[in-house]
Amino acid sequence: MEFSGTVEIRAPRQAVWAFLVDFEGLSACGPGVASIERLDERHARVKARIGAGFIALDFVLDLELVELDEPNGATLVGRGEAPGNQAEGRATMRLGGPPEGPTTLDWRAEVELFGSLAGIGARLIESTAGRLVDEAFGCVRARLEAQPAAG
Repeated sequence: MEFSGTVEIRAPRQAVWAFLVDFEGLSACGPGVASIERLDERHARVKARIGAGFIALDFVLDLELVELDEPNGATLVGRGEAPGNQAEGRATMRLGGPPEGPTTLDWRAEVELFGSLAGIGARLIESTAGRLVDEAFGCVRARLEAQPAAG
């Protein structure tokens, strides 16, 4: 499955960049995230409850920042498991606009699911994923736009 979108955030590009590559900060906006363990600067392990329709599963996800282009973009890959299920994904984020903001965030994600979650139907999974992405980016926008401007 592929997802993409554009979000405008009324915040300086450097602030958006810093938030997006900070596992702990970003996890606060991840729907269903129960805990996060930073393993090093580029790796983290996340425990999250992810659901689609009537199915909700507890996943353990290993995340890695594989490409960093400060403050213009980043690529994150992840692999996760839940009983009888696996997920793999890659997300690319590109930041644009003037350095002082607003910042335009163009993102693209590719996700593959294996197991019972994959078998419940792409339409249900895609609509659930769309709702979760909207929630996550709404949270990112709210947190960044609430921060006072540096000066």
